[in-house]
Amino acid sequence: MKQPNINTAIYMRLSRDDENYGDSVSIETQRTILTQFARENGFHIVDEYVDDGWSGTNFERPSFQKMMDDIESGRVNCIITKDLSRFGREHVMMDYYLEFYFPEKKVRYIAVSDGEDTEKGLSDFVPFKNLFNEWFAKDTSRKVKTSLNAKFRAGERTFAYAPIGYKKHPDIKNKLMVDEETRWIVEKIYELALLGNGSAKVTKLLIAEKIPTPGYLNYKRYGTFANIYADAPEEKSWSWTIAQVKSILRDETYIGNSIHYRETNVSFKNKHRIRKDKSEWLRIEGTHEPIISRSDFDKVQGQIASRRRERKDSTTQIFAGLVKCADCGWSLSFATKKQCKTPYSYFKCSRYSSLGKAYCSGHFIRYDTLYAYVLSRLQFWSGQAHMDEEKLLKKLLNASDRETGVIRKKQESDLKRAEKRKSEVDALFARLYEDWVAGRITEYNFNMLSAKYQDEQAQLEGQLTELKVRLNETRQTVSDAEKWMSYVKEAAYPTELTASLLNTLIEKIVVHEADRHEDGTAEQEIEIYYRFIGKID
Repeated sequence: MKQPNINTAIYMRLSRDDENYGDSVSIETQRTILTQFARENGFHIVDEYVDDGWSGTNFERPSFQKMMDDIESGRVNCIITKDLSRFGREHVMMDYYLEFYFPEKKVRYIAVSDGEDTEKGLSDFVPFKNLFNEWFAKDTSRKVKTSLNAKFRAGERTFAYAPIGYKKHPDIKNKLMVDEETRWIVEKIYELALLGNGSAKVTKLLIAEKIPTPGYLNYKRYGTFANIYADAPEEKSWSWTIAQVKSILRDETYIGNSIHYRETNVSFKNKHRIRKDKSEWLRIEGTHEPIISRSDFDKVQGQIASRRRERKDSTTQIFAGLVKCADCGWSLSFATKKQCKTPYSYFKCSRYSSLGKAYCSGHFIRYDTLYAYVLSRLQFWSGQAHMDEEKLLKKLLNASDRETGVIRKKQESDLKRAEKRKSEVDALFARLYEDWVAGRITEYNFNMLSAKYQDEQAQLEGQLTELKVRLNETRQTVSDAEKWMSYVKEAAYPTELTASLLNTLIEKIVVHEADRHEDGTAEQEIEIYYRFIGKID
């Protein structure tokens, strides 16, 4: 018999964690149970409300809120769920709805599987059921966190969408692989940044060249974000933002690392996201193939950290982050002396300026002196590149070999040591398994030792990946020298210095303390370390 004036809403909810329990709690199963119950008992269903992928501890679910709005408007005066946990898993809020809100709004609530019906009177066990449902949510949250932590430490990476430049590995779950169709976009962004362009300038260049954004690429491939791109004008497909570019330039994903726990929920009940301090992040190195070399990545981070606002005279920004103290390694700070007849700008050790002579000395050098010296050196190398390219390339290779020889030998030694230990651990693990099968050790000891060896194997795998990457970077002397040659030739005997030119060709400029002579003259050594090749004599 049809129930009089019962305008019923059937409400279904499924969280991501509930999916582990199979079809028993699926949306389709819930719908079947609820529609059958409504039909058999004569309830008129006005609408159904579905929150798929939402936690029961969160009462800000979209369909749940829509259902509450329909109650307020008088459209709904009865709610049916499969059980109490489908409505929610937070006992305080559950008590509020069941004991206060529903009676005040004259709303009937039925939990089919639990046999609870507000019209017939709720059983005394309802508070305990709600409390148990909350405990279950808390325990599930703890188990999920533990499981994810184990996956992260094993080098796995969970993600809905792969970062631009990568795609999901087709054979290995929770692993990234390089996407050869889009890696060039990442490489271009870093190349532009290495040439001294800030995030805003890089963004403008990407838009000018109509390079597709990560979101648009996902839409074209998988149909996601259709609400943004389906009917949008064409220029939406390359509408990059400064925030996107900054994110890519700071992302360690592109050097093969995975960073976890940047953010966390306030609690298992409160899903508001808060940013965690860097000291609390979990960094796992060598989880996938890098796109950007570690040296280029570090260079970009240095540029980001040292970049300053442009001054009115357009001078300081061109050397920002490049000029270093030879003794303490700190950056030289820029200032202008205005209290004289002819004002001039200069650099001075920032550590000396901040802490005094007990920590360093001035390392003073005038801006115009440094400018003239650096410009003359770049003009010299540009001329050499145009006069005798082969001779200069040979010189660069010799200089690079001197700079990297010691580093390369150490890296090769570290790699051999790690490979040897990996072989030893693999052999130990194999023997341990044989001893367990033969009954020579207990299962307890086997589990304890195997966990130890597996942890060491994972650490060694990551170490080997990183060592191989760094060694390959060190061995790239010929290609690095040729790359620098191409840049210095493009400069074509420069007549002025710019931030772009300096960041393209120079790694750092090291300023020594001046030697004062009795006749009043002074000598001061300035060392220029060039990108890719180091210092050239």
